[in-house]
Amino acid sequence: MAFTGKATYSAGTTLPELAEDVSDLIGIISPYETPLLDALGDPMREATSTHHEWLEDELLPNKDAINDDTFTDPDVDTDFVVDHGSRFRVGDQIQVEGTEELMLVTAIDSNTLTVVRGYAGTTAEDLADNQVINILGNAALEGADKPGARFTNRSRCGNYTQIFTAAVEVSGTDMAASQLGLSDEMDYQKQERLRELLRDLENTVINGGQPASSPEGSGSVRRSMKGVVQHLSTSVFHTGDSGFPTGNDLDEAKINYVLRQIWENSNGNVDLIVVGGFQKRKINAFTADSRSYAAGDTTFTDMINIYESDFGICRIVTTRWMPQDAALFLDSSRINVLPLTGRSFHFKPLASSGDYECGELIGEYTVELKNETAHGLIRDLSTS
Repeated sequence: MAFTGKATYSAGTTLPELAEDVSDLIGIISPYETPLLDALGDPMREATSTHHEWLEDELLPNKDAINDDTFTDPDVDTDFVVDHGSRFRVGDQIQVEGTEELMLVTAIDSNTLTVVRGYAGTTAEDLADNQVINILGNAALEGADKPGARFTNRSRCGNYTQIFTAAVEVSGTDMAASQLGLSDEMDYQKQERLRELLRDLENTVINGGQPASSPEGSGSVRRSMKGVVQHLSTSVFHTGDSGFPTGNDLDEAKINYVLRQIWENSNGNVDLIVVGGFQKRKINAFTADSRSYAAGDTTFTDMINIYESDFGICRIVTTRWMPQDAALFLDSSRINVLPLTGRSFHFKPLASSGDYECGELIGEYTVELKNETAHGLIRDLSTS
């Protein structure tokens, strides 16, 4: 017997009597992940001023460089000029990098050293301008008076806080109407704006900069934080620099060069390598030639998440907000992203002057990056 009742296909899909079939989940396509902030984690403290400061110190240096190009005979040249004579003391044993010769400092006149060449039975060797000198240690005389006191001065470093804001405004009608996929339009808008602010915070932590004048801000100058990239100056390497491994592609030689330079110049323990998507693919290719698969393998793995070297174990962090031509090397124990006290991201309801509800999401943060020599950066890498 034929069906004679009313069917949905005969009624059509536009009639109001039919319930819409809409998922209760709303898909978000825009990227909003913050992998670097996740890797750094929440700080143990807060900033208490718009100018957050910290103290840094260092040991007396035990390296210098020759600043003299007048050498003739290694057996005759017992006087030569260095960059910083104040780093040396009479009685220091010194050795030029790349040589086996030991020398003993016998006199210091400003930046000119007088030395015993071929000390301790070593053979005098040719010296050249800009060679690095290692100060091995001082041999004091028995019964001698104490040497002159030497010390370093602690330095105060700082960064300014930056205010991140976003407004939320929803009409009374929109608040009252039933919504697909959500129960409260205001809460949904708060979540969306918060995702955007967190995304922008990570981007600023990496790439942000301060105004050249009035960094504290004013009624006409916006206060902004200095990001990690802008903090770094010592261990910053560009492809094509003298001594830096050749080529524009990121490879193990470049990564190990930077890790070694940081290790030699600081006691930093680099544990994060932060890159964008293109450079991550370059890191994944480090072991491409040595990968092998059996006939029964059904999963192809082409990914490196941890890089273990002689100078530390580094987690690879891939973030969309990293410049594509760069690779960042960080000691996470020396970096904190701090909120100003009571100013971590929060929602502040505002007075409404009409038929709507409104408010503002507010957060104020800064970056504390200690000992910039403990971190590193490569720029000008190929991106195609």
